[in-house]
Amino acid sequence: MKRTGIIILLLLICNSASAQLFTKERVKNQENFDKDLLTWGYFLGFNSYDFKFEYEEDLKDVMVQTTLGFNVGLIGDLRINDYFNLRLEPGLYISKRNLQYDFATTNPSDLFREVNSTYIHFPLLLKASTKRINNFKPFIVGGLSTALNLSSNQDGDDNSAGKFRTKKSMLFYEVGFGIDFYLEWFKFTPSIRGVFAINDELVRDREPNSPWTDNIASMKTRGVFINFTFQ
Repeated sequence: MKRTGIIILLLLICNSASAQLFTKERVKNQENFDKDLLTWGYFLGFNSYDFKFEYEEDLKDVMVQTTLGFNVGLIGDLRINDYFNLRLEPGLYISKRNLQYDFATTNPSDLFREVNSTYIHFPLLLKASTKRINNFKPFIVGGLSTALNLSSNQDGDDNSAGKFRTKKSMLFYEVGFGIDFYLEWFKFTPSIRGVFAINDELVRDREPNSPWTDNIASMKTRGVFINFTFQ
């Protein structure tokens, strides 16, 4: 009986908390925030980049080891109406990926390549929000972006000299979701976004029949961003 009473009490508490959160009118923080035509802010976050490979022949895959990277940037937000905003989010994205090959060689170091990327990232996004519920508002976001990779080594030495080359300029499409939280002094927004390259990022080796690049038909970046925005 005691256990049953505790369960009933917990259900009543959860039901009451749900009603408070979603239905009861509460004091609104930053009540006029979304009425401004232009708003500004900044973000901090993390990224995890990967590569999607397509091959010329059915040989052993290139294995990708991902690492956790860092994001920082600015936000400019243009209000279209109560539900749609146009956003520009230029930022710096730093990451590293390790490639593990599997081919016959007398030098074990030939089977490992470190790919460092320092992207200057320029996304143009459309944000579609729900109606504000008390002090929070869920949304989805999507759009196109371009990036300049400062660590691409595009015109430098290739794999015969131990260097892996990627293109400087990239195009992406992005989709994600998040929640705006209206706090007393500012708006805080955690969000998660998937990023997918449109163009091939690989720069082929100058050497014919290169074991590092010859069998790769395309190599496209894909990644996940977790950002925390302050406006």
